Amino acid sequence: MRKHRQLIGLQELLDEDLDAICADLAAEFGAMSGGRLLVTGGGGFLGYYLVQSVLHWNDTRAAGGKINVAVYDNYARGVPEWLEALRGRADLELRRHDMIEPLPKDIGHFDYVVHAAGIASPIFYRAQPLKCIDANVNGLRNLLDYAVAERDRGQPLRGFLFYSSSEIYGDPVSAAIPTPEDYRGHVSCTGPRACYDETKRFGETMCVVYARQEEIPVRMARPFNNYGPGLKITDGRVISDFAKDIFAGRDIVMLSDGSPTRTFCYATDAITGYFKVLVRGGAGEPYNIGIDRPEISIANLAELIVRAAAEVSGYRGKVVLGKSNEADYLIDNPNRRCPVIDKARNELGFAPKVLIEDGIYRSLIWYNHNRNAAAQ
Repeated sequence: MRKHRQLIGLQELLDEDLDAICADLAAEFGAMSGGRLLVTGGGGFLGYYLVQSVLHWNDTRAAGGKINVAVYDNYARGVPEWLEALRGRADLELRRHDMIEPLPKDIGHFDYVVHAAGIASPIFYRAQPLKCIDANVNGLRNLLDYAVAERDRGQPLRGFLFYSSSEIYGDPVSAAIPTPEDYRGHVSCTGPRACYDETKRFGETMCVVYARQEEIPVRMARPFNNYGPGLKITDGRVISDFAKDIFAGRDIVMLSDGSPTRTFCYATDAITGYFKVLVRGGAGEPYNIGIDRPEISIANLAELIVRAAAEVSGYRGKVVLGKSNEADYLIDNPNRRCPVIDKARNELGFAPKVLIEDGIYRSLIWYNHNRNAAAQ
C-alpha cells in the first residue's frame, strides 16, 4: 500500500486505515456532519471501523460539525477494549441494549441508523439460531417502526442501513457467478445455515416494504467476506481461524479440501462502501459490498497467510488438512462466492482497492499486536 510492508507498525496501520476511510468518505461524512448516528451491534467486527472512522473524522476533518455516535449492543462477549478506551468522549454514547427487546423510551432522535446487530459467525448462529432470527427480524422491525414514528413526529430519518449478507444468494448456480444483486438465490430454508440466510432474506423483504409503503429511506448492504482489524480471532470465520492457529504456534488446519473460492474485502474498503450505501443509496435497494478480484481458493489463501505470517511474526508452520468437530460445518457451504459490484461502483462511487496480499498482511499485524482484544 503506502509504504514498505516491513516498516509499518500497529498505530501507523490504524492511522492509515482510518485516514483512508475518511478520505474516501469526505462527501458522505460531510453530509452527515452535525447529525446523530445509531450503530446497533457496534461492539462487533463491523463496528470496529464503523465507529472509529466517524470519531477520527470528528477529530481530524469535521469542519462542518461533528457526527454524534451512539452504540447499542448487548455486549454478550463483553465490552471490547478498543470501545471501552473511547468511553467518556462527548461525541460517543455507549449503551447496553439487546436489540431483540423494545427500544428504550428515551432513545431520542437519530438522523442515521445502521443495524449491524446480529450473529454473523456460522459457529455462533448455528449454536443460537433463535437469537439469530430475533436480531434479524424482531430487532430490525423495532428499528423500522421507530423510523416510522420519527417520521410521524416530523423528524424523518435521513438514512437507514440494514446489514444483509451475501449468504442470501446461498450456493449460486455457475451462471450466476460473479453474482449480481438481481440473482434470486439458491438457498436451503431448512439447513443448518437457514436461521441466518433466510432471516437476512426476510429482513430485506421488510426493508423493501417499509421503503415502498412507509417511505423510509432504508437500504440494504450485502457484505462479501469482509476481514481485517476488529475481527475476533475466536470468530470462527476462515481468516480468523487461520490466524488463531498461527498465534497459537501450530500448523494451520484447513477444514475442507481447500477448493472453494472467495473474494475477500478488507475492512477499509467495506466500511467505505457501507457509509456510501447509508448516505447515497436508493431507498429499498440492495448493494453488493465486496471486492471482485482476485477470486482465490481457500488452499491458496492458507498458503498466502503462511507467507505473510512468516514476515509479521516469524511463523514457521505449514498448512495441514483436518476435520471439523461440527457435523454440519460444510453443509450448504457455497463452493464459490464472488460479487458483481457495478451497481455500487456506478451509483455510489464505491471503488475497493486493497488486494488480498496487503489486506492479509495488515490483518496479521493487528492480530500480532492486539491478541487480547482480538480474542474477546
